[in-house]
Amino acid sequence: MVNYSAYPVKDRAALDKALSVRRRVFIDEQHVPEDLEIDEFDKEQSLAKHFIVADEQQEVCAAARFRPYEEDTAKIERVAVLAECRGKGLGRIIMDAIENEARLMGFRYVKLNAQISAQIFYERLGYTAQGDTFMDAGIEHIAMKKKL
Repeated sequence: MVNYSAYPVKDRAALDKALSVRRRVFIDEQHVPEDLEIDEFDKEQSLAKHFIVADEQQEVCAAARFRPYEEDTAKIERVAVLAECRGKGLGRIIMDAIENEARLMGFRYVKLNAQISAQIFYERLGYTAQGDTFMDAGIEHIAMKKKL
């Protein structure tokens, strides 16, 4: 059995690996335009904290980021797991790591905009839907929130 661990991104090489995962999932697989996927929070010195999930050989299989949103709320964004790595619990691993880091930073809530296809996954992690669905990058989403 392969063991996976989540790590905070600490250098440009790790950020490039996170962006590579996101490119494969969002740009290549889901056809999100690159100018919508890669933004100001993907710079090394941005307010966002990026995380990756890797196996024992340091092959990166998942990525996500979070950033301050409101005084007591962090926003989780760009949660991506490579197609060949899905079904192994990596989404839960990266979400747990981000939620723990957000809690340590003093946030009381986390929010995210889930693709409708992932809504049940987030509900299983304790998130509740907020409001109506909306379109983002041509994909139906719903806002969700969780108390830490």
